Amino acid sequence: MRRMKRRSSRHVRRLGRRLVGVAVVLLAVYLLAAYVVVPACWRYVEGHGSALEGAPTRTYTRDGIPGDPVNIALAGTEEELTSSMLAAGWHPADRITLASALRIAESTMLRQPYPDAPVSNLYLWGRKEDLAFELPAGGDARRRHHVRFWRSDRADQTGRPVWIGAATFDTSVGFSRTTGQITHHIGPDVDAERDKLLADLHAAGRLVRTDWIDDFQPQRQGRNGGGDPYYTDGRLAVGVLRP
Repeated sequence: MRRMKRRSSRHVRRLGRRLVGVAVVLLAVYLLAAYVVVPACWRYVEGHGSALEGAPTRTYTRDGIPGDPVNIALAGTEEELTSSMLAAGWHPADRITLASALRIAESTMLRQPYPDAPVSNLYLWGRKEDLAFELPAGGDARRRHHVRFWRSDRADQTGRPVWIGAATFDTSVGFSRTTGQITHHIGPDVDAERDKLLADLHAAGRLVRTDWIDDFQPQRQGRNGGGDPYYTDGRLAVGVLRP
């Protein structure tokens, strides 16, 4: 009987020590999450939100017509942005010159590939895009994924510049519904282009993380500078590029 009592007593003490150990681990996890991880996440998100507060939501054409909506931002140096886009399979767009204009016309009419065809200029802060990239979606320059980036005067918490971008998908070449000029027409789902670009960067291992700013776009649908309709969930994706 005494042996049974001693064994029972030892079992109770061992169980008590285990419960204390579990309680200590849970307390440590709680303290780490509540006082370190979660506050750090909030500081990170709020840092991006304040850095992008007041950022423009629409691009403009040279004639001052509202253009494509802003739907993505990336934090990183110019070298990091360019190398990340290349790693994701996107090509830097050629500058608009007579030679590139003739080449894109040839690509469109003869159905020939032109993976780095120029894009028309759009404007933020009174200046055209600093960088533009594209990814062909067919055998010529008519259909392509593309994005324009403007370097803002904002920086992330590490001091790297924040690039504001507008990603859209070109579906065909035709006449602008607003000016009658020859232009690319875009697909209406601009969120799909934003999400594809993020997915490509993530697959290439170039994104540290992505956060979202809800209700960034005041309007959920509209028309771009060529008169093409678009719709969006209104969110701005904020990606941090791997150094």
